[in-house]
Amino acid sequence: MPKGSEELTKARKEEIVSACGRLYETMNFKDITIKDIGNEADITRTLIYHYFQTKEEIFLSLLKREYELWNESMRQMRKEKMAMTPLEYAETMARSLEERKTLLKLLSMNHYDLEENCRMEKLVEFKRAYGRSLNEVDKCLVQYFPDMTESERKGFIFSFFPFMFGIYPYTVVSEKQRKAMELAHVNYVYFSIYDITLTEIMKLLRSSLK
Repeated sequence: MPKGSEELTKARKEEIVSACGRLYETMNFKDITIKDIGNEADITRTLIYHYFQTKEEIFLSLLKREYELWNESMRQMRKEKMAMTPLEYAETMARSLEERKTLLKLLSMNHYDLEENCRMEKLVEFKRAYGRSLNEVDKCLVQYFPDMTESERKGFIFSFFPFMFGIYPYTVVSEKQRKAMELAHVNYVYFSIYDITLTEIMKLLRSSLK
């Protein structure tokens, strides 16, 4: 364990958030308890409450981390690829979100209740990470599509980010959900994260790059 209170605090928080992330791979938000997270992290509930006051704060920190990981992938993309065609950009972005399944699952949650049960400082930390994501997408659009106006870039961003909230529930379904669709005789086409994201980005770019 690293020395120093600041490093120790950061390491403890990361352990707790990572434990929550592992549980979230196979469980739902409502089923995960502070006790479960403590058992997974091998940390007492009392110690967890020293860093996070609610379960929602832990999940918000997990979402913040997921945004930051996605931000880093976009920074790497801009560094490695100085130019891209619309299709290349759409394919690369689709792959970047395909790799962030936890981010998409978290985005499908009820964020109003999640954020209301967090302290202001935790919420501000998260909003900063979210803001950096908006900024990273904007930087990508500036670099790869210099002819897009500021208004067109904003139009892309504020269409794409709300779209992201629906990617997970439209692409990841349980067997129970699939069976219910069959019994209801709903002729639904199932898409992958990659396919649905690629299609949406290409649609948004076509409307801007006329």
